[in-house]
Amino acid sequence: MFKFLRVPERLFAFVMWGVSFVFAGFLVGLGDKVVADLPHIQAAVGIEQFADPTVLQHWRDVLASERSKQVQIDERLARARLDATAAGNAYRSGYTAFQNWIAARTATTDPRQDPEVIRRTHDLDASQAAVRETQATVEGIERESLLAHQAVAEAERAQAQLLADAQKAYDGALHRQELRVFASRLALTLPLLLIGGWMVAKKRRSDYWPLMRGFVLFAVFAFFVELVPYLPSYGGYVRYGVGIVLTLVAGHYVIRSMRAYLARRQQVEQQSESERRQSLTPEAAIKQMAAGVCPGCERAILSTGDVAADFCVHCGLTLFNRCGRCQTRKNAFFRYCPKCGSGDGEAAVPAG
Repeated sequence: MFKFLRVPERLFAFVMWGVSFVFAGFLVGLGDKVVADLPHIQAAVGIEQFADPTVLQHWRDVLASERSKQVQIDERLARARLDATAAGNAYRSGYTAFQNWIAARTATTDPRQDPEVIRRTHDLDASQAAVRETQATVEGIERESLLAHQAVAEAERAQAQLLADAQKAYDGALHRQELRVFASRLALTLPLLLIGGWMVAKKRRSDYWPLMRGFVLFAVFAFFVELVPYLPSYGGYVRYGVGIVLTLVAGHYVIRSMRAYLARRQQVEQQSESERRQSLTPEAAIKQMAAGVCPGCERAILSTGDVAADFCVHCGLTLFNRCGRCQTRKNAFFRYCPKCGSGDGEAAVPAG
């Protein structure tokens, strides 16, 4: 971009671009702070805000109470199952000991041990009764646990239904919040974008253009980062509508610019060569010729391959001539001969 500028000019141009980006960066930081501090624009919205608070609190209290009962019942059930396991183990141990003792009694056939048989039988019956009792206790607590789980599930269903009934109002509030966010951001970014567009159209030749360019960069960033991501969808209508409008505006501007450009080119081609040369700056002309483009009509410089192109084959503009002093072939837009250094005061002659 700065290839044909002198070194100080290139450095100055880079420095000015740096100033533009630094200025834009500070403006972006300030804009972020302003948007973040907008009061009550993005306040949190919850679905609970749109349900009947009394009914919602009632079901929450019921749910908390039933869950507490469920926890207590589950703890009792765990203890009862431990007791039942212990009773069962004691019964099985006693039954094994009783069978061993009966086997010994049968082997000895001693009638004096009959009272011991009766006592041990009574003890085993008592142990079996304790097992049945603990099992009955476990079964009773399991029924209580089932009822507690059903009560918790019922409270959860009632609370979920209450929130489901509030969903429509919640969606509407969320949509209105999106509109407020969009409107607030649009109110901030649209004037910035309009001012930036005015600067681009009217102030590009200003001495303070580097600072204005920084403002333009900030305005573009603010529009595409702070506004566009918050465009409400409306099923995509707003997003596509904005795209269509921007495309129409850009297309209209491009078509008008192209027509104006073609009209200017046609008008320039009708001028004499001296008039066309007066409208060209040497730096711009040299840059275009280095790119293989005629500075007069902006068409490609053509030659037959055997003959050097001293004139444009499209508009006839002189591209190369000879130095009036040393006859060296040179670019017609050079102010001084690159060989002998003679200036514009020496009469140049056509190349040939």
